[in-house]
Amino acid sequence: MAASSRALLSPLISRCVSSLSIRHLITSRLLYGDALEEGRKGGSGCIHPSAVVHPDAVLGEGVSVGPFCTIGAAVRIGNACELHPGSHIMGDTKLGDQCVILTGAIVGADLPGQTVIGSNNVIGHYAVVGAKCQDLKYKPGDECFLHIGDNNDIREYSSIHRSSKSSEKTAIGDNNLIMGACHIAHDCRVGDNNIFANNTLLAGHVVVEDYTHTAGATVVHQFCHIGSYSFLGGGSVIAQDVPKYMMVSGDRAELRGLNLEGLRRNGFSSMEIRRMRRAYQQIFMRDDTNSGSFIDRLAETEQEKELAECSSVSSMVQSIRDSFEEGRRGICKFRNWNCS
Repeated sequence: MAASSRALLSPLISRCVSSLSIRHLITSRLLYGDALEEGRKGGSGCIHPSAVVHPDAVLGEGVSVGPFCTIGAAVRIGNACELHPGSHIMGDTKLGDQCVILTGAIVGADLPGQTVIGSNNVIGHYAVVGAKCQDLKYKPGDECFLHIGDNNDIREYSSIHRSSKSSEKTAIGDNNLIMGACHIAHDCRVGDNNIFANNTLLAGHVVVEDYTHTAGATVVHQFCHIGSYSFLGGGSVIAQDVPKYMMVSGDRAELRGLNLEGLRRNGFSSMEIRRMRRAYQQIFMRDDTNSGSFIDRLAETEQEKELAECSSVSSMVQSIRDSFEEGRRGICKFRNWNCS
């Protein structure tokens, strides 16, 4: 295009852009003027004029809403929350105090049911939290629920889905770090103080207790149970339960011993760890021909006085026993170990 032509078109383009911007600002103020003014009360909060905030939404004190955000009619937002540009909150969603929703994140969905998120949570860039589950047994119109506690860091591109039916809920506790591109499916129950490394994928109905740690690209089969203080190695496929305090890896994952480093970091004493190692060896690493069945070895461990006095050993044995109850998947196998 010739320089003279560009010079002629430039003022016209500028006038068109200015006209569109002014029209958008006028429309936003006509439709959502009350909400805009409410958000600015006290001087500590701010709602950008381009944000679309439904007049029925309830915003706490000091809420900051960035450009091009949307907030639905049934949304309730706690005090001092921050919505970064292009983030969206919809459906019956309750957000606690001091939460941060980063750019592109979507929280809640226009579905029956509810998404409840506690205080001091960070929802990362383009994360999707509270979306409809991917389970074929979900029936449109059924209520579905997601409850998240406090102080969780949910990083970019992660997805957390609601429950598959009204009698269940997806639940996440407190103080969890959920790294980028993780997925937590319908009806999962996650405890407190867990660390899920990038691309950790939990299928439906998985239970994760407390203080577990996964390495990257870990996959957990539906209905599996992950015990407290366990470690899941990178690239593992978990098809059966992981008992408390243990370390697994591989496809399909196998027991590789106790999570010794994790136990030390979480304050277990040297005495406790020694007794747990002894119990582990007695249950899983007996090589004598008269070692008896697996159930016999569990019973023998429980009856040994020194080991029975250690609450961590008792908890480990009970975790193993629970995995063989009806409806459970059993535990990951030890290398070259036969459960007969």
